[in-house]
Order: sequence, then C-alpha cells, then structure tokens
Amino acid sequence: MELKLEVIVLPVSDVDRAKDFYQRLDFRLDADFVVDEGYRVVQVTPPGSPASIIIGTGLTTAAAGSTQGLHLIVSDIEVARADIAARGVDISDVFHEDGVFHHPGTEHRITGAHPEHASYASFATFNDPDGNGWVLQEITTRAPGR
Repeated sequence: MELKLEVIVLPVSDVDRAKDFYQRLDFRLDADFVVDEGYRVVQVTPPGSPASIIIGTGLTTAAAGSTQGLHLIVSDIEVARADIAARGVDISDVFHEDGVFHHPGTEHRITGAHPEHASYASFATFNDPDGNGWVLQEITTRAPGR
C-alpha cells in the first residue's frame, strides 16, 4: 500500500497576506473556497511539487506560525536562494553543517554550501509572514530507494 503525502495545513493569522506571500514565491493557486465567515480553504502548491499546503480559517487549532522544518528540495541551492531573495523574501545565507541533518537555530551552521555539494547537505531557511519555517535543501542525487 502506498501512502502519499498530499497536503500540509499551515496555521496563519491572515489568510490573504499568506496567500499573497506564497503566490509571490510562484506557488500555484489551486483553490480558494469561502464556505462561510469562519471557514475558508486556500490551497497552493510549490512549483514542481506533488504536495500542497492549505491555509485558511477554521482549519486548525495550531498557533499561527507554529509549523517548522518544511523542506523544499532544490537542485541548486545558490540559484534557489537568489530567486527567493529577489522576490523580496528575507532568507538566510546558504549553509551546511557537520552531520546527517541540520539543527534548529543557527549555532551549528557553517557558512556556504557543503564543500562537495553533497546531496542533502546544503541549506537556506526562510519564514512566511507568520513565522512558519521553511528550509531549502539541495539534493542532486537521491539516496537509494528515494
């Protein structure tokens, strides 16, 4: 049986502000349904992604901005970072860390892409207007079975 991740619900405080932010990043607008005053569903999809995010009202009890560690996979970390920065988004410098993943915060960051541009090893981070945290991760060669 396959289990495919389709949608992640992101808690936001201002739906239109979040919608504008994600569209500025070229996320495709898939749906914007206002069911009633307390229930709205907006679905957007990152370019090239099979999974989407949903923002809206009446969707979750999670605090706005509480989702962290959402990964967007890119083939060239410097190009992707520059593109996002050019769209007016505050984004970290590219970094890597020793180890198999990244840590929260900035303490373990080493400036610049991984020296060999090893897959899964170079990152940049940014937040949406509410503070939901995104990570760009460079992957050029997938691990076996991926």
